[in-house]
Amino acid sequence: MLTTFALTLTGLVLFYLAVSVKVVRQGYQYTIERFGRFTEVARPGLNFYPAFFYAVGRKINMMEQVVDIPGQEIITKDNAMVSVDGVVFFQVLDAAKAAYEVSELYVAIMQLATTNLRTVMGSMDLDETLSKRDEINARLLSVVDHATNSWGIKITRVELKDIRPPADIVNAMGRQMKAEREKRALILESEGLRASEILKAEGAKQSQILEAEGRREAAFRDAEAREREAEAEAKATQMVSDAISSGNPQALNYFIAQKYTEAVQQFATSPNAKTILFPVEATQLIGTLGGIGQLAKDALGTDGQPIPTPPAPPRRGPFGQSQG
Repeated sequence: MLTTFALTLTGLVLFYLAVSVKVVRQGYQYTIERFGRFTEVARPGLNFYPAFFYAVGRKINMMEQVVDIPGQEIITKDNAMVSVDGVVFFQVLDAAKAAYEVSELYVAIMQLATTNLRTVMGSMDLDETLSKRDEINARLLSVVDHATNSWGIKITRVELKDIRPPADIVNAMGRQMKAEREKRALILESEGLRASEILKAEGAKQSQILEAEGRREAAFRDAEAREREAEAEAKATQMVSDAISSGNPQALNYFIAQKYTEAVQQFATSPNAKTILFPVEATQLIGTLGGIGQLAKDALGTDGQPIPTPPAPPRRGPFGQSQG
């Protein structure tokens, strides 16, 4: 009998100890209540609280959590209806406050984010709601975090997942975007044509400048050539004049023969001349050629013998008879 009582008592003690030991998982904290009143927070690990005197009140998740903001219709400042949904990220910092300062923490956070989302987006135009998501997120984060500070939680992020304007507004925005792109294309095309015309004008200007410089250089070269030709002509004339003044008449014959030969050459090379008529006697040309030969003999220093002059051709009368 005594043995049975001892075994029973031992079993009850072991059961009491097992019930009194509280194992808290990592990432969680338990609130401990004594006769229904909060006393302390049990940290992760093995904790001992006498059974029947202490009990676990709330099991608080201390990890970062997310709450969905359900889709809702919001009227913007310019009376446009948009559908919006988002998410809220939060983390419990004080387990006691999160357990006893607010009832149904997740529902409270969702309702608070929903109402403030309507307030923030209702004060903005449609274009602002579509283009300023970062500003909306920042304003929501500030408002919701300040409101939940007394609950012992920290709002880490607020993000809008989707903003859906009405179909007619989407179509109007598509037409507006198309018109804007066509406008930009026309502007770019006109700017390209303008740049092309400017480049063409610059090219024509440079071409005219280079052409003018080329004409100026050519004129300069032509003038220089004429100047040198004139100097050579003057020098030749001076030499002929010196030869005549020194008593050598053959120099004058050379000068006349040269001009005469050039004149005959021009008659011969003329495209319109088929028959050449000499306006002077051929004997004069032959005599002139004889003077050229005398000059050549004097210039080459021959033995002093005169160069024989070719006999003059006989002159013919009007009836083909030779005349002396």
